[in-house]
Amino acid sequence: MAQPLLSDVFIEMADTLVDDFDVLDFLHTLTERCVELLGVTAAGLMLTDGAGNLQVVAASSERTRLLELFQLQTDEGPCVDCFHTGTAVSVDDLATAGRWPRFTVAASEVGFAAVHALPMKLRTEVIGALNLFETAPGALDREKLRVGQALADIATVGLLQQRAIHARDVLTEQLQAALNSRVLIEQAKGLLAERLQIDVEQAFTILRSAARNRNRRLSDLAQALVDGTERVHA
Repeated sequence: MAQPLLSDVFIEMADTLVDDFDVLDFLHTLTERCVELLGVTAAGLMLTDGAGNLQVVAASSERTRLLELFQLQTDEGPCVDCFHTGTAVSVDDLATAGRWPRFTVAASEVGFAAVHALPMKLRTEVIGALNLFETAPGALDREKLRVGQALADIATVGLLQQRAIHARDVLTEQLQAALNSRVLIEQAKGLLAERLQIDVEQAFTILRSAARNRNRRLSDLAQALVDGTERVHA
């Protein structure tokens, strides 16, 4: 590995991690840089979706993408094991290892003889796995595995950061919606209190009861009252 190239790749990955970065482009770049930097034949990446299921999200080649899909279909292979255990999985020679019979046959058919899976993990949270494939059997240099894991770690931090930003934005939107609804409800209470000549506490009780009787959201009924499209009676 050329040191300038290594530093360039880490800078590129870090520069990509902005609030609105393109996740798929980022992950495809990760697989391509793994091939260039580590000298492996191919790389693939699986991540969990919102339901906790693994999905193939990036691959450096089409044959790699299809092999990764095969792992998911059969629930068998290094990436699947790596994800479930949260630890790296290395098989220097698939043909003699005796693991994952169906995966081994499929990998052999597309020309792969060795595989190394690295967890995408932050503390105890595992969000996926990075697969490195070789056409010839043999161990992957320990330093290359370290760099591969470092790249996986950078991607993991970026993805979790994006999820946190998204969750924060959703929470902010929900809070703002709640505040807006509260303003509407206060307006509706005031209108109803004036119209029925009652106090605002009684107005709120009537408004709430009407919303339940009509199977309406309180904020929606309040909006209709303010707009003048619906009326509520005592």
